[in-house]
Amino acid sequence: MKTYTSLKSILAEFFPLHRTLASDDHDKTLEIIGSYMPDSSNYTIETYTPLADAWTWKVPERYVVHEAYLEVEASTEQGAALSLSKGRSGGERVVDFKNNPLHIVSYSLPVDKTLTFEELQPHLHFNEKRPHAIPWVFKYYDRVWGFCLSKNVFDKLPRDRRYRAVIKSEFITDPKRGFKVATAVIHPEGGQNPSAGEIVIQAHTCHPMQANDDGAGVVSTIELARRLAERPLPAGSMSVRFWFGPETIGTIVYLSHNEHLIQNMRGSIFMEMTGNKNKIAWHHTRQQNHVLDRIASSVVKNIQHEERFFADYPPNDERVMNGPGVNIPSISINRWPYDEYHTSDDNLDIIHDDMLSGAAEIAEQVVRIFATNYIPKRTFRGPVFLSGNGLWVDWHENFALNRAIEKIMMRFEGEHTVFDIAEQVGLDYWMVRDYVEKFRAKGFVTPLPIPSEAQSV
Repeated sequence: MKTYTSLKSILAEFFPLHRTLASDDHDKTLEIIGSYMPDSSNYTIETYTPLADAWTWKVPERYVVHEAYLEVEASTEQGAALSLSKGRSGGERVVDFKNNPLHIVSYSLPVDKTLTFEELQPHLHFNEKRPHAIPWVFKYYDRVWGFCLSKNVFDKLPRDRRYRAVIKSEFITDPKRGFKVATAVIHPEGGQNPSAGEIVIQAHTCHPMQANDDGAGVVSTIELARRLAERPLPAGSMSVRFWFGPETIGTIVYLSHNEHLIQNMRGSIFMEMTGNKNKIAWHHTRQQNHVLDRIASSVVKNIQHEERFFADYPPNDERVMNGPGVNIPSISINRWPYDEYHTSDDNLDIIHDDMLSGAAEIAEQVVRIFATNYIPKRTFRGPVFLSGNGLWVDWHENFALNRAIEKIMMRFEGEHTVFDIAEQVGLDYWMVRDYVEKFRAKGFVTPLPIPSEAQSV
């Protein structure tokens, strides 16, 4: 496990790579992530066969770009005005993939054509709102080809010239060079408690030359993993599974090939766009008022934040985790919106370490409550003899808890979680949990796990 000086420094290592659904640079990104994950997390990169079934989808092929550029036949004067470089064929180079992976539409088909401007224009993409920036455009499943460039360069392109469009790409289906995702698991003190299940933390790895979307989510998740490894959850808690991979299809491939894990997943958090200067936003589960929703609400109640509906913009892998036939309660945490979204302006300049670590801190608080929560079920009859069993709370020392003791004991019927009880009596979760744990230590309550809401089909 490598040490790091800042979360931004980790992001800087994989930011410039051509990270797409399946590519050599995506593999490098997963390796970089693994080098910073805790040794105890058993970080593993998994490979899936291209074009294999993944529920109603197919596992994507590996995408390799050997070369990609756009050249224009131009005079010396015009080439100087455009600030273009000389191409090998004698034309003036407009865009070149080797300078920025955003210059081609992700998963573009191979092409080598000479075109008029009118024929080329449908294949050019730019951003009207940020004319100096290169947009990020992807066409993973609608197989076409295209180039991305700034509006400023587009406006200067001569309309009366011919252009050579070259994309030397290939789609590889060799199982040995398959589609990859990575997982890691951090267990509580004393090891895994199978009955408690897991909470899953997810982040994307597939957005080339984008820093906040979603390299930021990745490094905030690494920070969360480090914190949970350094200060493990108490014995009997849920385990925490970390997942890194391409957006949407990555989760579909992983779950469809690991259906046996779904019932064990009690909840999930999707982390993204955590590095920009904006307040935290969190999205509800599809259940809307699940205990995970109420925990998230309690964690952020004293800070500036936005609260959104499930899968409200920008929707991501919570749609899969909490979607049809899966239904694992899932929230997302982000700092969206931001103006640089899906452009070359989404770079390291907009990333701030305090924002990255702040998001990790919020996620950590949610995880620590959700993963340690359980349903206390009484074993006693009649009011417990508190002072005779070391359970009395002196009102001079803690008046609020003293007043709530009877209300707490009345809720040991196996119907309420510890968090529910804390909410209902108006006390801090950790105060109530510490007190309930004393009943548990005496054998007066048994802990029942949070039931799974995941669907089996």
